[in-house]
Amino acid sequence: MTVSGRPAAELLGGRSLDWIDGAVVMVDQTLLPDRYRLLRIDGVPEMVAAIRRLSVRGAPAIGVAGAFGVALAVREHGADGLELAEAVESLRAARPTAVNLARMVDRAAARAGEGFDAVLAEAMAVRGEEVAASVSMGEYGADLVVELVERPQVRAMTICNTGGLATVERGTALAVIQSVFERGLLAEALALETRPLLQGARLTTWELARMGAPHRLLVDSAGPFTLARGQADVVLTGADRIVANGDTANKIGTFSLALGARYAGVPFVVVAPESTIDMDTAAGADIPIEDRGAAEIGSVRGVPTAPENTAAANPAFDVTPAELITAIVTDRRIIRLDRGETLPDTPLGPLRTPS
Repeated sequence: MTVSGRPAAELLGGRSLDWIDGAVVMVDQTLLPDRYRLLRIDGVPEMVAAIRRLSVRGAPAIGVAGAFGVALAVREHGADGLELAEAVESLRAARPTAVNLARMVDRAAARAGEGFDAVLAEAMAVRGEEVAASVSMGEYGADLVVELVERPQVRAMTICNTGGLATVERGTALAVIQSVFERGLLAEALALETRPLLQGARLTTWELARMGAPHRLLVDSAGPFTLARGQADVVLTGADRIVANGDTANKIGTFSLALGARYAGVPFVVVAPESTIDMDTAAGADIPIEDRGAAEIGSVRGVPTAPENTAAANPAFDVTPAELITAIVTDRRIIRLDRGETLPDTPLGPLRTPS
């Protein structure tokens, strides 16, 4: 597609979504790696649909998308009224587990009374903060990995997709892997395929290949066994929500990796921006877990893998308890849970830039 006569990919640069010429332009992640297609979204129903079908996904990225969605809502419905309230609520409810979406929608909506320009400025600020956070997480995380791994070259395992596709630029856990790679310290990245929608196979390997980083793909069930065989030095995951006691919600399969890492004595590190921390939720048991229905696990990319009408449970996320987590890395600090540090007691530090 083109925007104002120029290819939108040129305007997006390395970003997965942005506001361009009066609309939100985003990479359609459902089509990767087969096709690189850009969506132009200029209405709230289209944005809600894009979030629900995972054209845009990843807690930071859907937070940015939600904030831009509020700008679209204010432009269409004005600064107040029932229609605006309903549009904002539809954005908030599009996906329930990741705290970023509701939080950034509320943040942008708080400026609705000031008009469209103010809401758009707030959404652009959210986008800029997430981009800066990704750079900073990569640097904090790479420093920690060097401290934790007693090898000259690091073998890092990860699940789902935590790169720029999930955060606008660079990423969370994948930003750490990128920073380790840029420092010349990455032996290989081990990416789990991430059933049922294969975000690791489709998206993480695509981003690692574009990065030029050495990598291999694993089926999800091979992750704990690979750890037990001593074939990885650290597990790096993202999080869709981090709650007050340090429990984290992330893509289904993360809990299994945490158990495998504990058995193998491998550090398990969660990487997510401060915007993902939810101090209003006490523990992981209180996090709403989205179930996405049977269709996603009864077929793979439109090809049936189970008999028609097979009943299924499809939790999109699981919860890893704090006692299985070595450390939480954000854009402003490292919380060493293995040393008894807690979220409330660990002070914020500065945003980091590449050293």
